[in-house]
Amino acid sequence: MPPISLPRRALLAGLTLPAPLLGAPALAQSFPTRPLRVVVPFAAGGLTDSQMRVVCEGAARRLGQAIVVENRSGAGGILGAQALANDRAADGYLLSQMPSSVFRYPLVAARPPFNPLTDFTYIIQLTGYVFGVAVRHDSPFRTLRDALDYAKANPGRFTFGTTATGGTPHVTMEQVARLHGAELTHVPFRGSSEIIPNVLNGSVEAIASSSDWLPLVREGRLRALCTWGAARSENLPDTPTLKELGFNIVQTGPYGIAGPKGMDPAVVKRIHDAFHEALSDPEHLTTLRRFSMVVDYLDTAAFTASIPPLIEENRVVVEQLNLREPR
Repeated sequence: MPPISLPRRALLAGLTLPAPLLGAPALAQSFPTRPLRVVVPFAAGGLTDSQMRVVCEGAARRLGQAIVVENRSGAGGILGAQALANDRAADGYLLSQMPSSVFRYPLVAARPPFNPLTDFTYIIQLTGYVFGVAVRHDSPFRTLRDALDYAKANPGRFTFGTTATGGTPHVTMEQVARLHGAELTHVPFRGSSEIIPNVLNGSVEAIASSSDWLPLVREGRLRALCTWGAARSENLPDTPTLKELGFNIVQTGPYGIAGPKGMDPAVVKRIHDAFHEALSDPEHLTTLRRFSMVVDYLDTAAFTASIPPLIEENRVVVEQLNLREPR
């Protein structure tokens, strides 16, 4: 597949919005007749897995069929997208959570395995992350500035773990290091459940991730150095944002659910409505609060329209950090 290199106007023109939903044909009225599968491209037990399982349970109750969550971690969080790109049925029975790495990877890879503009049906945006950096409670690094100053004076000696090479936490940390003139060493793991023990035992200095680490901050076992949202987290009122620290970066990594290209619009609506209703279930809202997350809903049309600008934002970052693989 050729690399994505279209200008912004072509991007907007090339992404097809779902057809108007004027009625519910027999296919949608009978859908689903068997369990659905939703790929979560991260390890079991982490934040994304926890949130997706709860919202899938709520959607399953409304659809009248089970939704089986399949964890396919590794490869930078793109394995769900790859599964969709290879699914020719496009019947709504295979879906995937779509992290922001899906929109960056084709800009980096020499031979992209999919094109996010043409290979997927975007169904619903659900929420976004509270990203940040945390260290062990007794770390000598009391602030992010401490860590960056150390990394600048000792190139490569400050280590941080993330869930994927090329993922949003990795790329954002490289942006921060570049702006500070520091050199960090990235250590990729398959999930936050693997990173946290390595921070606690001193194998790596810090975790840069979504807020899987928040419960351990509450317990006093980790210390948060910063968060990456537009404002401070309600659960971490004393922890500054990157913007407060002088870095003009805001990152929440909003994500949602997509299916293969060519899905029936009526089936898309059926799935969208089930997940939309599930967003407000008490169990789901409790799970979000646990990790300081909030509902960040976009309907099918708005979610689809948000993809081209997201790709353009990632293109700028990839070029700034020179992440593109040789072709």
